[in-house]
Amino acid sequence: MTRPRTIDAAPRPHTGRIPRNPGFPLELDWVADVRVNRSAVERRTATIGTRRTVKKDWQAAWLLRAVTLMDLTTLAGDDTPGYVQRLCAKAMRPVREDILESLGAEHLRITTAAVCVYHQLVSVAVQALRGSGIPVAAVSTGFPAGLSPFAQRLDEVRASVAEGADEIDVVITRAHVLNGEWEALYDEVRAFRDACGDAHVKVILGTGELGTLRNTARASMVAMMAGADFIKTSTGKEAVNAVLPTGLVMARMIREYRERTGHIVGFKPAGGIRTAKQSLEWLMLMKEELGALWLTPQLFRFGASSLLADIERQLEHHVTGRYSAGHRHPIA
Repeated sequence: MTRPRTIDAAPRPHTGRIPRNPGFPLELDWVADVRVNRSAVERRTATIGTRRTVKKDWQAAWLLRAVTLMDLTTLAGDDTPGYVQRLCAKAMRPVREDILESLGAEHLRITTAAVCVYHQLVSVAVQALRGSGIPVAAVSTGFPAGLSPFAQRLDEVRASVAEGADEIDVVITRAHVLNGEWEALYDEVRAFRDACGDAHVKVILGTGELGTLRNTARASMVAMMAGADFIKTSTGKEAVNAVLPTGLVMARMIREYRERTGHIVGFKPAGGIRTAKQSLEWLMLMKEELGALWLTPQLFRFGASSLLADIERQLEHHVTGRYSAGHRHPIA
């Protein structure tokens, strides 16, 4: 078989450090003015996967990029230290070496962006990833419902940071959004941000439980005003998780926030993104709406568990022309 040309469009890290979002005073008039045209949003997102596509070597390059934007995640009730150690080993070498060599990409340092676990397993992940440069993210604040006592949720954040977590995925109180309690939501997220210290905070909105796209847009804006480093769609435990219409609304709120304040915020869709095709649609959405800067781990993450296996399977098909069995691409 002819060796494919070297993959040159694979990801390269952003060389400059992107400043954290310091937040902004709560502007209730700004929040009240937010409007969303649902039909226009749905028309726009319906064409993302049909108006343009990437093929052959370019598709392989985009899929490699998707790997480097992944928060490789395990949030199951039967998680064990041994499983997390294996997951971390996969995060450090997410694509089989023979596939990388066939792609001409063996010289690239392909790793996932982070590993995301429950608090109890943060120390295990930190130890397993030591020296790799891959950060550990911890879900916190009464994940996934966010209904435990507020003081307890703050203690969870501090405990995960103390164990070595570099990033904290926090859950908001959805009732604040549903009741229009924007000051309460702002204060809650600001408290989480302060408790995180130097650790980056990703604010999970639980968009599948917010009722409307307008609520999602308003919650996104308030979370960014309160200092969110990332806004995240879902916990992955809701009935509806990451979908493109929600992603479009949140991306446009990120753009509006940057235009008004000058501050940059990242985005993380999570839950339900299982196929390589879906990952390409999300990358196209981000590039078209926010630009190439949002195709770097500093500003975009996939919250995913099974996505990596399908991407690796598609890369092997690109190399060999044949689809392999799923067991050839274990996650851990």
